[in-house]
Amino acid sequence: MGKISIYTNESVDIAIAEGLKRRGVDASSARDTGRLGLTDEDQLVYAGNKKAAVFTHDTDFLKIAARWMEEGRTHHGIIYCHQKRYSVGECVRKLRMLTAVLTSEDMINHIEFL
Repeated sequence: MGKISIYTNESVDIAIAEGLKRRGVDASSARDTGRLGLTDEDQLVYAGNKKAAVFTHDTDFLKIAARWMEEGRTHHGIIYCHQKRYSVGECVRKLRMLTAVLTSEDMINHIEFL
C-alpha cells in the first residue's frame, strides 16, 4: 500500500504544498509543476498520471468526479476544503494526518472533505 501523494491545484495557496513537503509528505502544486492555467479536468488527469490526489478549494472538481464516475473513469482522489474553512496551517495539519491514515489505494475514486 502506497502513501498518498498530494497535488494542489491553482486555487490552493502554494504555502500548503510547501508546508506538506517540509513535513515529509510527497506534495506538489500546479505552480511548481508548470501546470498553471490548465482546465480543472486537465489538472485531474495530470494528478492521476502522477497517482496523486488533488487538494482543491474548487467545487468544479466534485462535479467532474461525479461525471467521471458515470463514465466509468478513474481518478486518484479529490480532497476538498472550502477556502475559508481552515487556515493554511490547519490545512497542512489535516492533510498530513490524512496521509498518515489513508493509502493511495484508499483514495482511488474517493472524495474526502476536510
